[in-house]
This record gives sequence, structure tokens and C-alpha cells, in this order.
Amino acid sequence: MRVAIVTESFPPDINGVAHCTLQTARHLHRRGHQPLVIAPAGPHDGSPDATGDIDGEHPFPVVRIPSLPLPGYPQVRVALPSRRLAAAITAHRSDLVHLASPFVLGARGMTAALRLRIPAVAVYQTDLGGYARTYLGAGENAAWRRIRAVHTAADRTLAPSTAAARDLDEHGVPRIALWPRGVDTERFHPSRRDPELRRSLAPGGELIVGYVGRLAPEKNVELLAPLCALPGVRVVVVGDGPSEPALRAAMPGARFLGRRTGTELARVFASLDVFAHTGPQETFCQTVQEAQASGVPVVAPAAGGPLDLVDHGRTGLLVPPGDADEVRDAVSLLAAHPRKRAALGQAGREAVEGRTWEAIVDQLIDHYAEVLMARTAVAA
Repeated sequence: MRVAIVTESFPPDINGVAHCTLQTARHLHRRGHQPLVIAPAGPHDGSPDATGDIDGEHPFPVVRIPSLPLPGYPQVRVALPSRRLAAAITAHRSDLVHLASPFVLGARGMTAALRLRIPAVAVYQTDLGGYARTYLGAGENAAWRRIRAVHTAADRTLAPSTAAARDLDEHGVPRIALWPRGVDTERFHPSRRDPELRRSLAPGGELIVGYVGRLAPEKNVELLAPLCALPGVRVVVVGDGPSEPALRAAMPGARFLGRRTGTELARVFASLDVFAHTGPQETFCQTVQEAQASGVPVVAPAAGGPLDLVDHGRTGLLVPPGDADEVRDAVSLLAAHPRKRAALGQAGREAVEGRTWEAIVDQLIDHYAEVLMARTAVAA
């Protein structure tokens, strides 16, 4: 199959959409398919007038569309209107268009697919309605109208979790199917645990509780502040974002490591004693899977994607969303019971061992095939 993947974000961006898109394109290429990625140009690609030429860093073509940074959140790029999108799909002779978390560039990709009469699969990955509520205090209904319009036009919408599928259904999106996310179980592995790194992070032998992800308002990382007052506990924060200055002020005892990627990130994950996620708006929550693959017990809110990933009391602990006291109490429980930590970590690792990217993208290929067969049947 020739698949055009239109994404709102792509590496070197570091986020769930970019990572999933990269893994999807890589595996499609390995399976003998012909992916094309169309993504916003970043600051590394030059000005909004950058050429958008094909990126040669990957074994598949990547076409960059001129973009501008989102005001107040420059890590997020918004693609500008461009004829290159439809031209790239046409030149690729795509059989199918894959829309990764469509909103701006993805909406234009949906329009192009309709005009070119190419079937489209839309992947829901970002709670944009929740983001509008968090950042603007309004606009949630408008965001959902946009989401509903794009996804209703698609042949199939893929939701990463049962909670996300329920939200889509409640907002009137049709033709929904589940498609979760994979995890690199070789990179994220308990064997990456590093005693030297642990000594540098917690020289007094403290229990290391870590958060990995964007430092942004919707992540509620400030809920970890009470952990800094627990005796024998060291909080480690990995990531960057607009909330970093405020979080540093609120958690002066925490270690902020900035952005980490690849093997270095895997080493940090495996060296934690507890992974604590705090954001209630996750449609999936990839970092929970990465912690589980690393053999680290998880504390996460009982909302969104973590509801599918964490079997409370067996592969981790779920706490009420937004409750700092419950997060503190869950960490205190695990701090006092090392055997419980070990059991949760081992069970978490066992739960994700079959969720490789190879297995997950093979499921995606099945969705593609079903959509193409349905289009062929209608045409006949």
C-alpha cells in the first residue's frame, strides 16, 4: 500500500503524536509498504517560507509544510495553508491517507483526500477539547465541532483507548475502532537500571519517584510537590515546557533533568523506583507503558488512557484525578512496601511484553486493508 501520513507533529518534535507517527512509518516501510509523511516544518527547517523539500533523514520521504509556532507554546507548530499537501499526495499516488491527530494540517489532509477520492483513516490522539478548556477557559465545544467534522468525513476513526472511544462516541463521531500504541520493549527494559545514575540522583539512597513528559498546565505536574516533603523520597522530573519555571519554584527539592531521549531516557526510566503520572487528559499515556516495560511500578490518575493500561493493585495504582493527597499516599504506600513495588513492576512488564510496535502496526495495516476493501465494495 502507498500510505500518505499527514501529521500535526513529527521528529525532532518530542511528543506522543510525533513518536507514534515515526514508529508507524518505520514499520510500514519494513513491511514493504510505501509511506509518505507530511508534517509541519519546524524551526530547524528554516522560516515559514522554507522550501518544504523532502527530508532525507528517513528511509521514507518526509515533506515539510511551512509553519509558525503556536503563540505562548512555541514547541507546537501550526502548518500554514499550502498547495504542497495535495501536490505531495497526488505525486505519491497514495492509496490511503492516514491522519495523525488531525486538527489543522490534518483537516486540510482530509479535504485533500475527499477531493482526490482517496479513503482516509483518522487517528484520534489528543484531547483538544480538554486543551481548549485548560489553556483558554473556553472553546471546548468549538474544538469538538472541528474534531467531529474531520473524523466524520473519514472512513474510519481509530481511538487509542476505551475512554477515548467513549468520548468520540458521545460527541457523535461514527465508525470508531480501537487501535492502541506500541512500546519498544527492548529499549525500555529493567536491565537498563543504572546504579551510578541512581547515586547521582539520590546520593542518600532515597526512593526515586519520577515524572516523564511535557511540563505544561494540562499535565498537573504540581501534584508531585507534596512528595518533596516525604522523608527518604527524591522527585525527578524529565521533560521541558512552559510550566517549567513555576514547577521549579514549587518543587525546589526536585531534580529537573530536562529533555531526555533514546537510550538515555530508557536508562532514567529503569532507574526509577516509582513512576508517577499526573495528567488527567491522556487519550493513551505512552509514558505509563514505557515505565511498565522498564519494570517500574506506576501511579496514575483513574482517567483516560491509564484506565486501560493500569490494572489497579496488579500492574500499578490508580488514584482520583487531580488529588495531590492521593498521589502522596500511593507513593508512601509503595515506599513502605518494597515487595509490593517489585510485584507491581514485574506484573507491569509482563503486561506490555506483547505490545511491540511491530504487533500494533500490523493491527493498523489490517484496519487499512478493511477500509480499502469497503471502498472497493462500494465502488463495485
